[in-house]
Amino acid sequence: MSDEKKKSISLPITGTEPSASSDGPKTRADGGDALSEIEKVVNDHEIVIYMKGIPQQPMCGFSARAAAILASYGKPFQAVDVLQDPAIRQGIKEFSNWPTIPQVYIDGEFVGGSDILMEMHENNELAPLIDEAFAG
Repeated sequence: MSDEKKKSISLPITGTEPSASSDGPKTRADGGDALSEIEKVVNDHEIVIYMKGIPQQPMCGFSARAAAILASYGKPFQAVDVLQDPAIRQGIKEFSNWPTIPQVYIDGEFVGGSDILMEMHENNELAPLIDEAFAG
């Protein structure tokens, strides 16, 4: 018939795309959702606080107290301002199954909110957790 070159197309084979489970959680910029983004932040940092405002300018007393407690240990921590993103503000409550903010995570584990953090600090239970998170 014709000497025209046959055109071919290449389709991806189903199941070869990386998934969140194989590559870990993704940020929304990488195609994940808010919960996946929260999981990534929690896993990528030794200490994370989801708070209202930022440590230098907290927007509620509970967030101010929790951030001050963490800062008193002199270790770096990641702060996420939930007031900047409604999906994160709601998502963090679902992620932890805890209704209030702030929320503190140490070494990937949910520790609690401001009152629990204060109690652990006063009972000298917080320092060992923080030290262990930075030991590895």
